[in-house]
Amino acid sequence: MKDNYLIRLEDLVNNPTPRVPICLCLDTSGSMAAVEGACETTGETIYQDGRTWNVATGGIRRVDELQKGVEKFYEAIREDEVAVYSAEICIVTFDSKATCVMDFANLDRQEKIPQLRPTGDTAMGEGVTLALDLLKKRKQEYKDKGVDYYQPWLVLMTDGVPNGNPEQLNRAINRTRKMVDERKLTVFPIGIGNESDMSVLDKFSPGRKALKLQGMKFQEFFAWLSKSVSKTSQSMPGESIKLDVEGIKGWAEL
Repeated sequence: MKDNYLIRLEDLVNNPTPRVPICLCLDTSGSMAAVEGACETTGETIYQDGRTWNVATGGIRRVDELQKGVEKFYEAIREDEVAVYSAEICIVTFDSKATCVMDFANLDRQEKIPQLRPTGDTAMGEGVTLALDLLKKRKQEYKDKGVDYYQPWLVLMTDGVPNGNPEQLNRAINRTRKMVDERKLTVFPIGIGNESDMSVLDKFSPGRKALKLQGMKFQEFFAWLSKSVSKTSQSMPGESIKLDVEGIKGWAEL
């Protein structure tokens, strides 16, 4: 089997279409096992991800709905005859550590999306740092092969309060803001549930406030995101693209 780095380079040679690099930076901390909907508490509690939770049975887990949303996102991109050749998706998860679970490559070459499993704390700074590093690396590969690309996208989704290294978090915030200000990055910070720290997410997004997901509308968000990717892939690199603000009402609390 070929090394992933060689596969990525081969993709750029075989398909010189301008690319839209997208990194999904997803919270997989223990709190993402929280359930919503029809559930019953057992009377037991558990301490996880920096706080005490009531143990419940039934309901729908946040992480399971997130998984379905990501899978729908991939399906929608694959069904778009333009975006399928332009979009490149990378998935970074963060819990007690940051992990790249799906690296950049042509979507046809990427394997099945790994199962997202909630565990540990919320090392958000470490997650964003890894995401930015991977976007930077992929951009350099585009440049080396003479492939045009659109402004990279960072989708940051979390349901909690960051409790990783505070210095790492501050560096990640400053680095993200600088890239956004220099028009080198488009960032979408999304809060999940009532425990998400929207004030921290706002810091990642100068000029546009972070948004909170309505309930468990992960699939609605990723449907909107796929349409935004499709619209971008049909434009010229460097062209200003207006987001579908009206469509945001279908999944975000405004």
